[in-house]
Amino acid sequence: MVDANLANVRKTFNDGQVIAVDDIDLHIEEGELLVLVGPSGCGKSTTLRCIAGLEVPDSGTITFGGHEVTELPPKDRAISMVFQNYALYPSMTVYENMAFGLKMRGADRGSIDEQVRWAADIMEIGDLLDRYPNQLSGGQQQRVALGRAIVRDPALFLLDEPLSNLDAKLRAVMRTEIQELQQELDVATVFVTHDQEEAMSMGDRIAVMNAGRIEQIASPEEIYHDPNSLFVADFIGSPSINFFEMRFDGNSVVGDEFDIQLPEAVAEELRNGLPGEDVILGIRPSNLNITEPGTGLIDIEVEVVEPMGDTKILYFDVGDRRVNAVVQSTEQVTDGDTVGLEVEWPNVHFFSPAGPKVVKWMHATEGTVPGTSSPTDDGVRTDGSATSVREEEG
Repeated sequence: MVDANLANVRKTFNDGQVIAVDDIDLHIEEGELLVLVGPSGCGKSTTLRCIAGLEVPDSGTITFGGHEVTELPPKDRAISMVFQNYALYPSMTVYENMAFGLKMRGADRGSIDEQVRWAADIMEIGDLLDRYPNQLSGGQQQRVALGRAIVRDPALFLLDEPLSNLDAKLRAVMRTEIQELQQELDVATVFVTHDQEEAMSMGDRIAVMNAGRIEQIASPEEIYHDPNSLFVADFIGSPSINFFEMRFDGNSVVGDEFDIQLPEAVAEELRNGLPGEDVILGIRPSNLNITEPGTGLIDIEVEVVEPMGDTKILYFDVGDRRVNAVVQSTEQVTDGDTVGLEVEWPNVHFFSPAGPKVVKWMHATEGTVPGTSSPTDDGVRTDGSATSVREEEG
């Protein structure tokens, strides 16, 4: 078992005009499955290729188990890599494909046969060893590619979007199988994907990349519930987070459709952290609930209801912004209904327009519910304590 460490790794192309990887630091721990996720062109595959030795960084160092490998060729790095297109040799049988790397390393015939059949048993492809790649389904080819990778007993396991060519059902199956395989091998693994669902379901930790930089590295739960920037909040989560552009006046956030009087602890964080008065609220769809008209933050008209099995996604407009909420399928709501909108305030995020998050409500306070008002009704207690439209009407 080894770990891997990237320190200030930078990689450019076209004589430095294109910065693919921008001075990143990354530590892959022994036995962990780390997922690199981000949009196309963010640098995740280039980072993986630098780890593999397929690209040499312009600067920075890469170490495996404390030994520098920055300029070592791939064959000397004890890594195995699975590519998006599987890269199987079409003229070789499954057995020959899996044995090829061992033959190149000079292993004896008995050892090769033992290793190939061991890997084939793990991947449940023992009955396919005499077939050729064009005789296999996509899922079978994927298993062969994984089997060929693990047969070398690698110190580091690298996977570059290995599931993108599979259909949705098979991708879900293979996600589970790769996790089980990685746990059985107990080897440090880097998995690259642009699919945030894959990242959330597979990674021990996730590194979210954007424009050659790592925006955040954390567990899937922390990435989702505590994103540290607008980009991470927007990229991770389906349906996407709702953003509201508002102004902070020192005690409240004020918008065109509603105002929110803040607990002093939240207001203080914003006074210290915002560069100006503009602030962006981020609210996950699952943190918006519906209630009777006149009893929530504001009333909205539901434009579209999208059934999703055990939940429904509601789409509606707040001012000129399309907003969505996820509610239980048992909620009796249809297109055109007018409902009240409630917010789970502890889970509200406040971002600077420049990108960084300033504070999450629950981190600054113990869940105090805000006073709320609309531009035409200042129903907020002067002491700033909790109030609601329902209390005012009562």
